[in-house]
Amino acid sequence: NLLRDDGVIFISIDDNEVDNLKKLCNEVFGEENFVSQQIWEKKFAPQNDDKYITAVHDYILIYAKSKENWKPRLQERTGAALEKFKNPDNDERGVWTSGDLTSKTKATGHSYVIVSPSGKEFYPPEGRQWAPSYETYLKLKQENRLWFGEKGDNVPRQKQFLSEIQAGVVPTTLMPYAECGHNQEAKKELISLLPGIGNAFETPKPSRLLRKLLGLVNFDFNDIILDFFSGSATTAHAVMQLNAEDGGRRRFIMVQLPEVCGEKSEAYKAGYKNICEIGKERIRRAAKKIATDNPDKPFDGGFRVFKLADTNMTDVFYSAGEYDQGMLDQLVSNIKPDRTDLDLLFGCLLEWGLPLSMPYTSEKIEGCTVHTYNDGDLIACFDENIPDTVIKEIAKRQPLRAVFRDSSFADSPAKINVGEIFKMLAPDTKVKVL
Repeated sequence: NLLRDDGVIFISIDDNEVDNLKKLCNEVFGEENFVSQQIWEKKFAPQNDDKYITAVHDYILIYAKSKENWKPRLQERTGAALEKFKNPDNDERGVWTSGDLTSKTKATGHSYVIVSPSGKEFYPPEGRQWAPSYETYLKLKQENRLWFGEKGDNVPRQKQFLSEIQAGVVPTTLMPYAECGHNQEAKKELISLLPGIGNAFETPKPSRLLRKLLGLVNFDFNDIILDFFSGSATTAHAVMQLNAEDGGRRRFIMVQLPEVCGEKSEAYKAGYKNICEIGKERIRRAAKKIATDNPDKPFDGGFRVFKLADTNMTDVFYSAGEYDQGMLDQLVSNIKPDRTDLDLLFGCLLEWGLPLSMPYTSEKIEGCTVHTYNDGDLIACFDENIPDTVIKEIAKRQPLRAVFRDSSFADSPAKINVGEIFKMLAPDTKVKVL
């Protein structure tokens, strides 16, 4: 349900569970939305302590939300792919390679003689036919799209000009470490950013691998990439690197349980109490390095950290008729005592369905702390006994939404007065009292 209609998911898995994972994904996404089972070369050498055969690869399953709506991005031609394009006859259309002019024989196949410039006659090989019809062959000949070798006496082939074929090549299932990195590279990459962390992760993934996977997707520049098992936040690193390279504004969401680092581990000794702390610090340092390496490119390395918690509101254990006089002190505030202004502010954003990534500022107005979110989408003040002058100042700014807490007002008449102030100064503002 999280995926957009043209969304895609990548899941890394080893030999032990790949069969079960594929069955699971077929049930969740549908067999028709299976895209590929990539093979990533995660190691470059065998391990002598393996009992049978060293596993030097992992699998990455790719499923689309709807395969019809998702098309992979063509990959850039590498030097090796470009080397086969040449121009031995100085054709004005540029470099070209040649392709087979035959195809498998059909009942109504094309069989005719082709005469080379040197006068040699050629017929299709046994079991084959000429791919073009005779009329198409004559057109290819007239347009100088046939190649008989430098001496003009070889089997005919058809020219394929680089300028006329699609801009890239279709991705393959093989992801060699030379292009995508390996586990060892990932460890070195992490240690270079976080010295002293040691082997906190047994099988980390290199950012090159994540960039390669992201490179398979035809992204809008504002798309969201979610990693539900963030680990050391390699995905965030890769997304920021891509943004710096092409000016994109892709956003990332990293999700990770705060798994505790063992007290004897190097990571714990370096000051990281859990995996989340490692991921956050990596994002900070990776962002700083990317910004330094790309001083002339606009780059935003900012991020926010949220922790999943229960409601801000006090739990209600009794119905109204079950309370007595001695329990009234429990009803003084309906907000849990350990909640901060930011807890309340972002709780309101979630309730109203506002994005959590927009800018916000905090300022003091007559001693009261006032929070402004996204230049007026929401203004909130959670102080006690807010004076009317501050209420009026907030109303004059005409935010779309205004939020206060119940204890912000001395009594019921003061709360009613707030409504009247907004009716007069900002009638279109939605006012909420927690």
